[in-house]
This record gives sequence, C-alpha cells and structure tokens, in this order.
Amino acid sequence: MNIKTTLLALTLGTTLATNTMAADYKIDTDGMHASVLFKISHLGTSWLYGRFEKFGGTFSYDSDKPNDSKITMNVDTTSVDTNHAERNIHIQAPGLLETGKYKNATFTSTKFNWQNDKKGTVTGTFKLHGTEKTVTMAIEKVGEGKDPWGGYRVGFEGTMTIKVADYGMTKNLGPASETLELIVAIEGVRQ
Repeated sequence: MNIKTTLLALTLGTTLATNTMAADYKIDTDGMHASVLFKISHLGTSWLYGRFEKFGGTFSYDSDKPNDSKITMNVDTTSVDTNHAERNIHIQAPGLLETGKYKNATFTSTKFNWQNDKKGTVTGTFKLHGTEKTVTMAIEKVGEGKDPWGGYRVGFEGTMTIKVADYGMTKNLGPASETLELIVAIEGVRQ
C-alpha cells in the first residue's frame, strides 16, 4: 500500500467515524432559547405558572441513533420567578423549595426511548429538594437545522408531572396542588 492510499484510507476512516458519532450540544441560555417552566393549580380554580431564570446543561444527540442520546441539566432553584415577589419568597421557604438549603435541582439521563423521529421518552435521575428519584419525561423533537449565524441547532420539549410531597416538600397547598407539571424546552447549539 503506497502513502497516498494509506492517507486516503485514514481520512475516509476518520470521516466515517466522525459522521456516525453523536454531536455535543450546549443548551442556549445565552440567547435564552430555552426555558424551565412549571404549572400548578391554585386553589383548584386556575393555573399558576412559574419559571427558573438560571439553568444550564449539555446534551449529545444523533438523529441516526437517537436512543444513544444523553443530557445533563442543572437548575438554580433560587432563580424561581412566578411574576409575584411575595409568592417567590413563599416558594423558596422551608416546606417548599427551601432554597437556602437546596440551591440546585439536577437531571441526568440514563435512557432514551424514541417511538419515532419526533416523540419519545427520556428516563433519568432527577434531584429536587435533596431527594433523588428515577423519573420518565415525555419528549418531543421540535426541529433541527442550520442557524443564521453559521451554527447548527436542535430543539426539544419535555413534560412530566411530579408529586410535590414525593420530594420532601411538606407545605400543604391543598388537594388540587399535590402535583406539579414541569415543562423543559431546550434549544441546543452544536459545539
């Protein structure tokens, strides 16, 4: 084998290996193209919505092998915002988020299960209020493609319902508020 054939084989091998590997993405919090939201019933008469202003994370994704995906996220629970300062203080107090003691919530995936190219689930370890549980979140791929700045992006949205008491939050908010829906909308920039 001559030197040109060897170099061509190495180049092709490297190119093929690179094309079959998942790409790494950083969740776009700089441009705020991502959100961590929640909704909970207020007295059984309406929905109270809130969000966390500070969070971040990374994920790996390959549309040819979506079940090999991975994601890790961290949420600063002290950044909770319900559009009402007094309620924000109430939510951060002992009995609820208790942010003086538990400043972060985290999620680390352990398994993806895509039913098709748009819908699936992600299972992983969710830590909130010092309690870790294995949870499964329904996810939907929103889309992917090149952006106007020369980058490449992919976006997803996930939802799951959790029981507040399962995470050691003891404040009784009434029977209509025993569960909370968590909504995570992320857009990742390929690194």
